[in-house]
Amino acid sequence: MKRRSLRLRLLLAASISVGLALVLAGIGLVALFDRHVERRINAELHTFVNQIAAAVAFGADGTPAVNVPLADPRFARPYGGLYWQIDEAGQVVLRSRSLWDLVLALPAPEGDPGHPQRYDLDGPQGQALHAYERRIVFPVGGVERELRIVVAVDQRELLNARGEFVEDIVPALSLLALVLVAAAWLQVNVGLKPLEAVRQGVAAIRSRQARRLSADFPDEIMPLVAEVNDLLAEQDQTVERARMRAADLAHGLKTPLTILAHDAEKLRRRGEGEMAGEIEGLVKAMQRHVDHELARVRVAANSRRQEARADLGKVLTGIVGAIKRSPQGERCSWDLDLGVAGDVAVDSHDLAEILGNLIDNAAKWATAEVRIKTVADGPVALVAIEDDGPGVPPDALAALGRRGVRLDERVAGTGLGLAIVRELLEAYGGQLTLANRAEGGFRAEIRLPRRIAD
Repeated sequence: MKRRSLRLRLLLAASISVGLALVLAGIGLVALFDRHVERRINAELHTFVNQIAAAVAFGADGTPAVNVPLADPRFARPYGGLYWQIDEAGQVVLRSRSLWDLVLALPAPEGDPGHPQRYDLDGPQGQALHAYERRIVFPVGGVERELRIVVAVDQRELLNARGEFVEDIVPALSLLALVLVAAAWLQVNVGLKPLEAVRQGVAAIRSRQARRLSADFPDEIMPLVAEVNDLLAEQDQTVERARMRAADLAHGLKTPLTILAHDAEKLRRRGEGEMAGEIEGLVKAMQRHVDHELARVRVAANSRRQEARADLGKVLTGIVGAIKRSPQGERCSWDLDLGVAGDVAVDSHDLAEILGNLIDNAAKWATAEVRIKTVADGPVALVAIEDDGPGVPPDALAALGRRGVRLDERVAGTGLGLAIVRELLEAYGGQLTLANRAEGGFRAEIRLPRRIAD
C-alpha cells in the first residue's frame, strides 16, 4: 500500500485507536485489580484485628496479653511480612514475634474509637507496610482501657499480585489487539469495496461496456455516483450538440465551396489560371478542415457506443471487392487471407472508414500486388495490409498520420486519411503501426479489440 493510500490511513488510524484503547483499558484493569486486592487485604487485616481483640486478656495486675496464637505462620516468623502491635497510651504493650526487635512507629490516632484507620508506614528491613488499625475500649475492673490494635502487611504482596496480574493480562490484551486490528482491516476492506466498484464502473464506461454507473451502491456513495452520471449525461449532450453544429456547418459550407470551385473553373476557362489556382487551393484547404472536423465529431460520438460490433471478415471482403473495381485496384493482384477474423468491438461504419483508407492507400501506391492478412492474438484482432510499392522515406515515417500531410501531391487525396484512421483507432482502444518492408514496399498494421461471444 502506498503512503497516500486511504486504506493504509484507515488501518493506521484503527491500529492507533485500538492500541490506545487497550493501553487505557489495561491501566484501568490494573487500577481495578489494585482496588480489589486492597479491599481483600483490608478485609483480611480487619479479620486479624478482630481475632487479636478477641484473644486479648488482662492479668490480675492489669497487664494485657494475647493468649491464643494466630493461625497465620507469618506472625511467628521474624520479618515474615505480616505483623501486629498493640499500643496503650502511646506505649507498646504487645507485638508479634515477626517484628522481632522492631517497634512500629504509628501515626497519631484519628477519629473516634471503633472506626478503622488505614495508612502506610515503614516496616523492618526497609519494607513498606500497609496498616489497618482499630482502637478498642476494654472494661477492666470497672475502668475503661483503650488499646490500639494494628495489623500490617508487607506491600510487596500487593505488588507481586499486581505483577502476576499484568503478566496474565498482557498476552490477553495483545491477542485482543490482533483480533481488533484484523477486524478493522476487514471493516476497512468491506467499507472501501463500493469505491472499487465505482472505479470498475468508470473503467467499464471508458471501455464502452457501459454508459452509466449502476444505482446499486450504499447511500453514502450515491451522491458521487449521481454526480458522475450527471457529468456523463452532460458530456453526451455536449458531444451531440457539437456533432449537430459541425454537421450544420458542413452543410452550410458545402454550397459556397461548390460555387467557389465552379467560379474557379470559369476563371480558368477565361484564361485567368493563376487566380483560379489560388481559389481552388483555398477551396481544397477549407474542404480538408471541414472533413477532418466532421471525422473528429463522428469519432467522439461513436466512441461512446458500448455495444459496437462489426464482422471484420465481412467488412474486409466488401471493401476489397469495391476497390478491386477501381482503376487503381484493377491493375493489382490481391491476396486476401482472412485467417481468424470474427467480430471486433468497433462500429461497422468506423471499421469501414479505417480499412477503406488503409486499403485505398495500398492500392494507390502498389506496383502490382496488395496482400491483406488477419490474425487473432488473444483479445486483439491484427490486420496487416502490405503493398509492393516504393515505400516511404525513413525520415518521413514519423510525419505520416498528421493532419494534411501528403507525401506526393500528384496522388489525389486530402492528407486526412491516416489522421482519421489514427483518431478512430484511439477512440476504440486500437493501434496503428506503419513501417517499410525489408523486401520493399509498405506495411500498415492495425490492432483492434475483439468482441468475444457472450
